[in-house]
Amino acid sequence: MTTVLKLGGSVVTDKDRAEALDGPALDAAADAVADALASGDTSDLVVVHGGGSFGHHHASKHGVSKTEGTDDAGAALEIHAAMKTLNDFVLSRLHERDVPAVPVHPFSAACRNREADLTLMTEQVETMLGEGFVPVLHGDGVVHEGKGVTVLSGDEVVTAVAEGIDADRVGFCSTVPGVLDDEDAVIPEIRSYDEVVEFLGGSDSTDVTGGMAGKVRALLALGAPATIFGPDDLRAFLAGETPGTRIDGG
Repeated sequence: MTTVLKLGGSVVTDKDRAEALDGPALDAAADAVADALASGDTSDLVVVHGGGSFGHHHASKHGVSKTEGTDDAGAALEIHAAMKTLNDFVLSRLHERDVPAVPVHPFSAACRNREADLTLMTEQVETMLGEGFVPVLHGDGVVHEGKGVTVLSGDEVVTAVAEGIDADRVGFCSTVPGVLDDEDAVIPEIRSYDEVVEFLGGSDSTDVTGGMAGKVRALLALGAPATIFGPDDLRAFLAGETPGTRIDGG
């Protein structure tokens, strides 16, 4: 069974401070992944992490978003370098726990056409899984025809990878226990964006990828069941449970 797990940037970093890692939270997530693999609860696993205070900070500084691009190579490199730094932190924590994690940098594996359609090569991810590795991808800059480089969110990476490798399970680990209604109760299931649009606000911190609204849109577009849950439910998800909010646009 193939699982794609997204670790939200707000989970593993402090998004209110530039390039600030949340070490204890990342350690806890790495522990959960390592234990799930060691126990056999999870077998083929792809990890994707968001940009948090690393990529979002630099993208915002240069005015780069999913729709606004830059043709400044220095700006593009700065955004990518920040994401690579965070990716190195994630890989390091996983390696400390004997997880066979290897990087896949979307900047060199993805592109958008003029209509903003995304192409992400996933053959290497499938090959890595077949060889027993845990591919670790992340939000990044992406070459965008006619716009230079725009932002590729980790949410988009999740859906592109899940579709490309025909994943069986998809989970988003966020800072909240699921999608919340106006009384801060977890919405158990979402089948259309219109059902919950009134509850989906933007992120409180610097986020150029759409916050919770972007996550819900991305998972509904996936066309397969997925789950949004909080850090406390990460182990349950990796054990095969469906905590938090189930999202099924199919």
